[in-house]
This record gives sequence, structure tokens and C-alpha cells, in this order.
Amino acid sequence: MVNSLVVRKSTSIAKRDKALRAAQYVRMSTHDQRYSIQNQAATIAVYAQQNSLTIVRTYVDEGRSGLRIKNRAGLTKLIEDVSSGHADFDHILIYDVSRWGRFQDVDESAYYEFICKKNGFKVVYCAEQFSNDGSLLSNIAKNIKRAMAGEWSRELGVKVHAGQARIASLGYRVGGPVGFGLRRELIDETHKSRGQLSKGQHKALKTDRVKLVLGSDEERAIVGWIFHAFTTDRLSFTEIARRLNRNRVPCGDKGRWTDGKVRTILANENYVGNLVYNRTSRRLGQKLIANPSNQWVRRNGVIEAVVDSNLFARAQKMLTERRLELSEDEMLRRLRLLLHRKGRLCRSLIDDTPGMPSVSALVMHFGTLRAAFERIGYVTKRDCNWIDSRDAWAEVTRKHAAYVAEVLASKGAAHAPDIAAIDHTVKANGKPKITFLVARQAKKRKPGHAAQWRVYRRHKLAADVLAVLRLDAANCEIADCVLVPSSLMKKRYLRFTSVVDFPAVRIETVAELVQTLKMRLMNLKVYERQL
Repeated sequence: MVNSLVVRKSTSIAKRDKALRAAQYVRMSTHDQRYSIQNQAATIAVYAQQNSLTIVRTYVDEGRSGLRIKNRAGLTKLIEDVSSGHADFDHILIYDVSRWGRFQDVDESAYYEFICKKNGFKVVYCAEQFSNDGSLLSNIAKNIKRAMAGEWSRELGVKVHAGQARIASLGYRVGGPVGFGLRRELIDETHKSRGQLSKGQHKALKTDRVKLVLGSDEERAIVGWIFHAFTTDRLSFTEIARRLNRNRVPCGDKGRWTDGKVRTILANENYVGNLVYNRTSRRLGQKLIANPSNQWVRRNGVIEAVVDSNLFARAQKMLTERRLELSEDEMLRRLRLLLHRKGRLCRSLIDDTPGMPSVSALVMHFGTLRAAFERIGYVTKRDCNWIDSRDAWAEVTRKHAAYVAEVLASKGAAHAPDIAAIDHTVKANGKPKITFLVARQAKKRKPGHAAQWRVYRRHKLAADVLAVLRLDAANCEIADCVLVPSSLMKKRYLRFTSVVDFPAVRIETVAELVQTLKMRLMNLKVYERQL
């Protein structure tokens, strides 16, 4: 009788393959250095060795706050893998209960643990003194730990806010970006200057302080002109911004002047020499709220004034008089009047018409500008199908990224053992490699002209390669795909024609796309030279 493999009834091969295999989840916020990623991983590794577990997956959220799950790609991916049924492990190892998060609702971290347990995964807290076995003692200890984690965040928030308010009361800057024509200067504990901080830089020593100083003489002159144009010449925000853009005056952030930027300058007390803190606050990741004036922290005369106090006071009086609270019925009445006078409606026409509520105010009250138009019976001639289908196409790019990541990982690419899809991007070893975008085809083309596609550059686009899905003439189906090095996309929009020029590569099918990425993904420098 030959040897044979006997599979007993009720034996699950898939379950046996996952036995003694574990995934670890580690998280560290920027304010909690005691729980470094390395310390957590070391403790988890000791537990795994003592219990004969093999760690096959690592989910990391480094430098992420535990107050909410938003932007925590590691935890999100863990929950997705656990819920999908395709995870190749049966244990989840976590340093302690607070690593789920310091949620203000203690049930939130319990919810994520419940998802894991419901799908058959054992959750282990490697640094806790209790065993997570579902006993009464275990449940009580976990609830206490979750409440303590949330309370720790609340207490820390109160202490940090009190410290920042005290620093602001001494005349030092607390916060992030500064206004146009202002600079952040670093001061040591002896009040000597360490130099100016550029955008994105932070102080390294706790004893150092940051104070505001004025920028160049040209920027001071621009701020003074804005105040005089508004108070003396009675120019609107839009007209001031238009003249600044016409004269190509830089606004400090490499963008264009807008009416919002002009209004922000006119309302900023820094230009009259005052420092004001706590006008708005966002506690524990909640919505931004405007605080009453009696809670503001003010220090006068700590910055060299750019404009005269009387001129600034006139500007504030005019800003107050310009603000008018309109009912929704009055907004719609003014929209109808503008439509009757002009015969059409658009964003620029609304913002440029005196007495009209701004586009942002209409959106705030009615949800969208089109919703306000519908209330007065106006149908815009603009093609809005793309706006309506934008969310659907975003889901398509996510599915393409997930599919490509799954196929590449299943093929066993030797040089990229950790391939995963996060939102629209495929990452290899935690680094973004491929980002999927959708390019719609322009419809208003003259007869005989070649088809043209346009894709918008997303903010913080950091992937090495862009996989642009080009749509058909009706913008309803995917026609083909174009691979482009992201280094070519320096402008806001990237445009294509039916003839794909070097160094882009046109691909017709998803199978061909996967094969191309499989062959060239692991050597991006060579890949970009070959494109």
C-alpha cells in the first residue's frame, strides 16, 4: 500500500497553515517617545519567541496621533486584511491597550479588537500584566486602560494649551505658518537670535522661543499698499488681488493672490504690532471653533508695526460694515436678480458682483453651487457629469491599485517582499511606487483635431510612477493606460494626445500593465531611463 496523505474530517488545511503565524501592530505618536517603534517591536519579538510564534506581517503607524483612525494607514490596512479573510496569520500582537489609540470614546478601540476576534484572530497585549482571555479581570482591566488612555490625552491637551497660552502672553509666536511679509526668528534662552526659520522648520530645543519679525522692505510696502487701497481707494478684495496678480507680485506661497488672502492680511493684527493667540482652537482633533474675545491671549507692541494704528482701525471698521448676514431667501433673491441682469451665472461673476454673497457662503448654506442654482431654476451649461462621477472613479483607482498590489505580491517579486495598496497608491517596502489617476477626455475639440486628455495633479504626489487611466470619448469607460514618471508632472495639469510621446508608455490591458510593472517596478531608476 502506497503512502498517502489522510485528511481527517473537520480538518481545515487553511487554518493549519495560519497557525503559529502572527502579525504585529506598532504605533508611535510624535509626543510619546517612550513607546518607540523599536521598543514595541523588541517586546513583541520576545513574546513571539517565548510562545513559538512567527511574525509574518508588520503594520506600522509612525508619527500618528492616537486620537482618531484617520490617516492611520497601518491600522486601516490591518482591519481590511482581517475582514477580507485573506490574512495568512491567526495572532495579532500589540504592545499594550493604548496602541489601538487614545480615543475619546473608549468603545472605539474595543470595536477594532472585536472585529479581529469576530474574524477568528487572537489579540495579544504583550506588555500588559493580564492575559487577554475574555475573563472578568481581563475585561475590567482593558476598560480601565482604555479610559486611562483617553484621559491621558485630555490632560495632556489641557497642559499643552496652558503652556502655549503662557508663551504667547510673553510675546512669543505659538503656531505654524505666519502671514505675508512676516518671518519666524529663533531665540535662545539668553534672548540671542539663532537665525530665521524657513517654512517647515521647527525649533529643536525646549528652551528656545520663536518671535515674529518683519520680512523684506518690498513685502512691507505691499502690505501698506493693500491697507491704503482698501481704506482710501475703496477697492474690493477681488480688485486688490487682481491688481497684485496683474503686476506679478509674489504672495509668498508660490500661488496667486485671492480675495481671501487679501482679507486675511487686512484682519491680521500682526501688521499693527500685536500678537494674538487662541482666537480659534481645535481640541483633541475636533472641529475648529472660534473662541470668544475674552479667551484671546493678546500681547501688544511686540512686533514692529507695518501700518499705523488709526489706519488699521479704519480697516477693521470697514470690514465689520461689509459683513452682512443674509437669510437664504435673500441670497436666492439676489441670485435671481443677477441671473436676470446677466443672463447666466458662474463663480467669477458671483464673486465680482458687489452685494452678492460669496461663492463660499452659498456653498456653506446650500451644499454646492449647483444646488443653489437649482433652487432658482437655473441649469448651468457646464458639463457636470465628471463632478457627479468623481467619487466613482476614485473607487476605480483604488480597486486598480489593490488589484495590482495583490497580483505583484502573489507573483513573489523577490526584490519587494512587502507590496501593499494604500488608497490610490501601490507601495513597495513602505515607499510609494505607483499612483493611479484618471484622465478625462476633452469634449470641446475642433473637427479634425486629435483627442486630448487632462489629469489633475493630486497634492503631495510622491509616487515614482503615475499610471494614468485615460477614458473614452464619452468619459464612461477606460480606453487605455499611460505610464509616466512623476518627475514629468511639475504643473497642475498633465495633458495627453492620442499620440503618446517619449518618455511615456501606452498600455492597453490590465494584464499588460501588471506584467510591465512586475518587470520594471523593482528598479525605478532604470525604469525611468527606459521610459
